[in-house]
Amino acid sequence: MTDEVWKRDEIESPCVKICVVHPEARICTGCLRSIDEITQWSRMAPEARREVMAALPDRRALTQKRRGGRAARIAREG
Repeated sequence: MTDEVWKRDEIESPCVKICVVHPEARICTGCLRSIDEITQWSRMAPEARREVMAALPDRRALTQKRRGGRAARIAREG
């Protein structure tokens, strides 16, 4: 008997347990995956998971709310 734990050789889920879907981008604000990607994750091939993982960093900008920039600042000051 050993203390080693059997582990599967697969890509870990990017889930951070902050499950809120952005109303406009339609992606989770925690892990940045779409609803379809989240529901299909356990059935995805490793190549498909790698593609999703590679796309996640570029999605962060989709969840950032703009505050209106210069026009909004001028409106607030005026």
